[in-house]
Amino acid sequence: MKNHITFYNRLRLFKAGLLPFVLLCAVFWCSQLQAFQKVDAVVSILPQKFFVEKIGGDRVNVSVMVEPGADPASYEPRPRQMVMLGRAEVYFAVGVPFEKSWLPRFKEINPRLDIVPTQEGIRLFPMGHEKGRGKARHPSDKEIMDPHVWLSPPLVMIQARNIVTALIKKRPEDAEYFRRRYLSFVQSVAGLDLEIFKMFQASGVGQARKGIFMVYHPCWGYFARAYGLKQIAIEQEGKEPKPAYLAKLAGIAKKLGIESILIQPQYSKRSAQAVADSIGAVLVTADPLAYDWAANLLSVAGKIKKALK
Repeated sequence: MKNHITFYNRLRLFKAGLLPFVLLCAVFWCSQLQAFQKVDAVVSILPQKFFVEKIGGDRVNVSVMVEPGADPASYEPRPRQMVMLGRAEVYFAVGVPFEKSWLPRFKEINPRLDIVPTQEGIRLFPMGHEKGRGKARHPSDKEIMDPHVWLSPPLVMIQARNIVTALIKKRPEDAEYFRRRYLSFVQSVAGLDLEIFKMFQASGVGQARKGIFMVYHPCWGYFARAYGLKQIAIEQEGKEPKPAYLAKLAGIAKKLGIESILIQPQYSKRSAQAVADSIGAVLVTADPLAYDWAANLLSVAGKIKKALK
């Protein structure tokens, strides 16, 4: 009987000592779970997903609003995306047209959602206006500001700074992790910038017509500015060009010796094909919304270089 009582006394003592240990383990694992809880982020377009994942690594979950093949100018979120926005922590905007009407609605759905304009700190230019580089002027009310800042490596470095700042704000405990990945990403962007710069500095590239290339949609303006080039766009202010303007473009293209026209898969190629047919040029696809941003930008640079020869 004495041994029986001793056994249960020991059992009670064991439980009394085990309980604090179990509680301590629970607190430890909960703190670890909280420390490594991923940031739920949403971006407008696929290249932004590339940027945020490069900087955020395995500490972020990134969802994209504009799916492959869709047009950011007229995109409307799907119901499942609206549900997803309800639990998101941060939205990385970039200035594409659909954001103007939808971002306020996203904020209504989720008041806790932090909206971060990644284009903050970047000087924007009107769409299709490459003349007068370096001249400061105020755009008219009718002019549409060009949102395609992600197609210029120097401007992506500014976007990267805005992204890492927002991620650190969300997870201060992961600040060193985010900074390390940010520095690695910026170094890779700088390397890409230098590679493309050298590509267009090669002797004779584009010199015959001053680096002018033709596109359908004027999305390569910031890219052109970065490397001393100029785009001529078929589309004007988001509208199909009139026959008289198409005829004018055909004359310009013939004079410049343009043999290829850049188009993107999100837009109709009818007008571009009309100009191409009239001057004997070919259409070349250049997607500004591809996910693999670095590889895609290098590929497009090669296509533009070829078009300039």
